[in-house]
Amino acid sequence: MSIRPLKIPSYIEAQKYDAQWFLDHVAEIREGIQKLHSDEPDVTVSIPAYNEEGSILKNLWSLSKTITNQKVEILVVNNNSSDRTQELIELSGANWIIEKEQGVRHARNSGLAAAKGKIILNADADSIYSPYWVDLLSLPLKDNSIACTYGRFAFISEGPSNRFNYFLYETMGDIFKGVLQRNKDEAMYVYGCSSAYRKEQGLLVEGYNHPPNANEDGYLALKLRSQFGKLHKITSNRSLVWTSDRRLMEQGGLFKAFLARLKFLFG
Repeated sequence: MSIRPLKIPSYIEAQKYDAQWFLDHVAEIREGIQKLHSDEPDVTVSIPAYNEEGSILKNLWSLSKTITNQKVEILVVNNNSSDRTQELIELSGANWIIEKEQGVRHARNSGLAAAKGKIILNADADSIYSPYWVDLLSLPLKDNSIACTYGRFAFISEGPSNRFNYFLYETMGDIFKGVLQRNKDEAMYVYGCSSAYRKEQGLLVEGYNHPPNANEDGYLALKLRSQFGKLHKITSNRSLVWTSDRRLMEQGGLFKAFLARLKFLFG
């Protein structure tokens, strides 16, 4: 496994800009998305969005910088947003649909059904994507023995925490998952922010429908593996998805989360 980066890479630098900066550069976002677009794309990046006016243009800016020879559809599923999310999606030039039934399962199923690409890439609206992410997640699916690929994520701080703190936390997390995976199924580490599969196969297993208390992304991975092939983890740092530490802070902060992992490993 790749050693995690100590610094945020240069291609993620725009994360430091606020929502207004991206609004001022929306023409650049639109131009990038149109260069990737085709009426018959190879890949669809499907992005559920609920009240993401503060982050959706940052997300689409990063995807508009994708480096690939493939044709890529950027599809945003507006899940009943009541803020400016829809307005900003339309300004960006991304394809979009509206899913009125609330919940990420419904949004992802709608994205799956509406996607024009043969490959579906799951993304999250509050995350920032590497220009290499699309190819790194999708091209391994040329191997028919692989049913689903999945990647890792890294944190960007919205506060004073520096990258080194998160480097330590994420490295501990990799160890934590390595220990846990001895007794847990690999599919539990397939996240909605970074995974890919074939549309046809996703439809055949009824998409993201899952039993109570199951995770929609991991359960889809289980279904795909049971019928179509293995799961394949992408470990390159160039495939890392960069996401806000907002939820981590809401759960008590980095130090509390770090102590919890230490206790699990050594307690």
